[in-house]
Amino acid sequence: MDFEHKAKAVADCLMSYRKDESGWKVCKKSNDVIVSWRPSSEFPGNLSYLKESVWSHCSFQRSYYKGDGIVNGTPEKVWECLKPVPNGLRVKWDNNVKRFEVLEQITEDISICRTVTPSAAMGIIAPRDFVDVILIKQYEDGSISSNATNTIHPSCAPQSGYVRGFNHPCGCICVPVSGEPNKTQVLTFFQTDLGGYLPRSVVDSFFPSSMAEFYSNLAKSVKSLKDF
Repeated sequence: MDFEHKAKAVADCLMSYRKDESGWKVCKKSNDVIVSWRPSSEFPGNLSYLKESVWSHCSFQRSYYKGDGIVNGTPEKVWECLKPVPNGLRVKWDNNVKRFEVLEQITEDISICRTVTPSAAMGIIAPRDFVDVILIKQYEDGSISSNATNTIHPSCAPQSGYVRGFNHPCGCICVPVSGEPNKTQVLTFFQTDLGGYLPRSVVDSFFPSSMAEFYSNLAKSVKSLKDF
């Protein structure tokens, strides 16, 4: 499998979602929050947009979520908390990441990784694992991103005790805020097929609350970091 081509393709896909503002339908709007969604072209369901960390219920299935929020902290500090590395800070603050493993390093910036998630929704959602190709990419404007999508790897077949889920193009982008060196715009894209047989109501309620918690915990983690 051409992992490099697949990784670069997902980075292009996320960048297109970042730039394309057409077709969004507002689901909730407040002083600090805009929630929108649109149909997903990747798999059955909708493409959903979450700005900052507040969600209003919208009825959809297998959605693509985009989070857009400003985090107090330099891009370097925010990225230190977000970057997908074994034993990194992400597994300490992100309640949806229990373990992160590198299965194979393809290039300096591309790797095949397994992410393990804990049970959720009071045990209704069993532990999951995901195998993805991940590309870390930096842009001329100072942005840095992690870009991932599902793949297969011979060393990591589905394992007992975990439901194998599938990430469609997803990732995080840290964007410098012009004139605000101690602030970072964080764009997050989540498009996950949890696999298994889950009631639609469980999936619909899990992702919005999980996104809100993600932003809240990220901000706390960045705030706790010492300058470096």
